[in-house]
Amino acid sequence: MRSLLFVPADGGSKLAKAMASGADAVIVDLEDSITPERKPQARAAALEFLKSESAKAQRPRLLVRINGLDTGMTDADLDAIVAGKPDAVVFPKAEGGSTVVHLDAKLTAREAIAGLPEGSIKILAQAVESAAGLFAAGTYRDVSRRLIGMTWGPEDLSAELGAEANRDEHGNLTEPYRLARNICLYGAAAAKLPAIETIYADFRNLEGLRRDTDEARRDGFTGRLAIHPAQVAVINEAFTPSPEQIAKAKMVVAAFAAKPGAGAVGIDGKMFDRPHLVRAQNLLARTGN
Repeated sequence: MRSLLFVPADGGSKLAKAMASGADAVIVDLEDSITPERKPQARAAALEFLKSESAKAQRPRLLVRINGLDTGMTDADLDAIVAGKPDAVVFPKAEGGSTVVHLDAKLTAREAIAGLPEGSIKILAQAVESAAGLFAAGTYRDVSRRLIGMTWGPEDLSAELGAEANRDEHGNLTEPYRLARNICLYGAAAAKLPAIETIYADFRNLEGLRRDTDEARRDGFTGRLAIHPAQVAVINEAFTPSPEQIAKAKMVVAAFAAKPGAGAVGIDGKMFDRPHLVRAQNLLARTGN
């Protein structure tokens, strides 16, 4: 998934716009964008939306961001939306692999009640949204077959720290949040999961989004969260390998295939070793080549 677009569960026409945005995934939000008094109505709206859209053959993936385990609202969210057959739930403020195991058990019980195959609803963990989550980011490997990726969030983290801001006057992350971003990236690598970059809050600044997203791709992220449909095209472009990149990756794979057991190969006067092969294979796997 290159682009994952948030939309409030009770967003009305915004839901239809999100579905037509070109995003690879639409995240129906029951958490931050929904005030406590609106939660019951938002759950009903989310279920209605899922039932109307989930059976369609041509659609983005449908995710629901539920409320975290510490809110006391997780069970009500799951009771409401599992029957709608979302592709996954976004798990906010996940704090280590044990919390994913906890959520997995909740999903298993509700899938059985709804007559769904066990494991059909996946989990995307917002793994670094708190200080505790940062220190637990290395504990996600092999905790659940549902887990499809890890992401992070500077907004809740900066509120916990009592920080004035998480980006500087140029739009760059300040040091505490660069650390959190990097920890998420390493945690995902340790768990052998895709790392999904966080939102870019200044949704009117598409040039800033482009620069920031190019840096995310360079560093190893494979997709990005979005908060406005206008951001989707920029994100998709950044995370779509060019024909030249695909051709180069195929060349690297072919060169190693021609020399089984070689630790390095030469291509056009440049040396490529095994890490280059892994990167090439990963790129081709993401693009279906």
